[in-house]
Amino acid sequence: MMSNMKAVELVNRRFPVAEDAAASIVIWQVPRSVSGSTHSYKYRLAYVVDEVCVLRYDNEAGKGDHRHWGKVETAYRFVNTDRLLNDFLADIARWNDENRNS
Repeated sequence: MMSNMKAVELVNRRFPVAEDAAASIVIWQVPRSVSGSTHSYKYRLAYVVDEVCVLRYDNEAGKGDHRHWGKVETAYRFVNTDRLLNDFLADIARWNDENRNS
């Protein structure tokens, strides 16, 4: 990748999941890997229910790729953006199944 390339926003979308819940997906292609990551993407994906973020994937500088499930933070193995989106959407379904249908 060329060093003078600027960050390019690939996705910036927010969409309702339920009356009280929404998902937000922001993905940038960046000229250099974010500290702690080995790929050329910067991202944050969040699922907010009743104004509380219950699920988030991001690669904050220095922390690398990780996932927040409630208050628990775990490492996330980034493969590609398609896998990231699929994992996030699957986790939204899982969160809803475990927390809304009980």
